[in-house]
Amino acid sequence: MSQRVSHVHFHGKEAIEHVIEARLKGREASNEIHGTELPGHYSAAADAAKETSFLLIALWILFQELEIPLALDHTFLIAFTAGWLVWKVGRSAILGWSRLERLHRVIEEERWEIEHHRAQEREELKALYAAKGFEGKLLDEVTDVLMADDNRLLKIMLEEELGLKLESHEHPLKQASGAAIGVIGAVAVIAFGFYFLPAWGAFLAGAIVIALSAGTSAQMEKNRPLPAIVWNLAVGALAAGVAYFAAQLISR
Repeated sequence: MSQRVSHVHFHGKEAIEHVIEARLKGREASNEIHGTELPGHYSAAADAAKETSFLLIALWILFQELEIPLALDHTFLIAFTAGWLVWKVGRSAILGWSRLERLHRVIEEERWEIEHHRAQEREELKALYAAKGFEGKLLDEVTDVLMADDNRLLKIMLEEELGLKLESHEHPLKQASGAAIGVIGAVAVIAFGFYFLPAWGAFLAGAIVIALSAGTSAQMEKNRPLPAIVWNLAVGALAAGVAYFAAQLISR
């Protein structure tokens, strides 16, 4: 009877195969809101800074090509920046809450399995520690100790089976604060560049913000900073060029 229940619980697979599927499920649930970018408020700040820089540069190009009065430029840019700040902060917080909701769902599913399928959870636990090199009596003792405390078992299964690191998940408001810092910082740097060099200061400052954001993120992720900087600047330049030529076509 126990073997039949295990067969149903594991959907016809061995315990270790079920563990592999669970690990993939946990990885999907714990995906960061910025894809493979640096997690947390650092990623939110870098992402917001790069996007804000490009948008302000693109808007400046459009205004110049369409010959919109300078006073209107400033009024529009201030209004746009205020709305953009609220959007980025709100979006970061919403995505953070959504991610936490997914994680909570996975945790509750694992808690339910521990409460209702203890025999199967024991098999999964033994498969996990057997894969680590435990065997024989030592494997049974380790399994018994971990199975004795449900809270500890839940933490072990979340980390070992699903691959989750609960302490690494930040509060959505902290991520939102990172996005706010990114937007405000980019706007301040670009405004500074424009003030001291009206012709090209905004473009240079925007490029610096994009380069610093990309390089810092890559370095913290232990990737190579230089390729990240080059590719981000190349994409930004290409996008700005498209905006420039599109503005010329519109203004004809």
